[in-house]
Amino acid sequence: MSSIATPPDSVTQPEVSGAALHWRALEGLYASAPVNQLFDSRLEILGEGRARIAFEVQERHYHAAGAAHGTIYFKMLDDAAFYAANTLVTDRFLLTTSFNLHFTRPVRVGPVVAEGRWISGRRRVLVAESRLIDGDGEEIGRGTGTFQRSRIPLASLAGYAEALR
Repeated sequence: MSSIATPPDSVTQPEVSGAALHWRALEGLYASAPVNQLFDSRLEILGEGRARIAFEVQERHYHAAGAAHGTIYFKMLDDAAFYAANTLVTDRFLLTTSFNLHFTRPVRVGPVVAEGRWISGRRRVLVAESRLIDGDGEEIGRGTGTFQRSRIPLASLAGYAEALR
């Protein structure tokens, strides 16, 4: 007799862990933010303390000298660091309290990735860093942010709550 079992016809999906559910809800929160309608971008939570945002720089993001305006650097660096930090906080929305930004090189049209990584803190204040990488694999900017727990429950935010259903 064979010891190989035949799986049932209908295989159920494995239960999603609490952390993975929180991460998918954070991705839903990002997608639901009205400001993100201005950018062709997508957040992916890679694991605890890690986030990645892929986006396209377009000419509409340029300043008068023909390269991406600093607002796009800040937005994507802040968001990547913010979401990396918020992977560790499951009950409250974080607020950026400070952010240091370093422009490494200009960027023009093309794909860019913002990589965020939690550095320290878990209670009231968290620190995370992020960097921007262009389509050629070159770093174009980096930043470090400090994030504080707010009084806003994550579950009260539509984009987060919808992803939990």
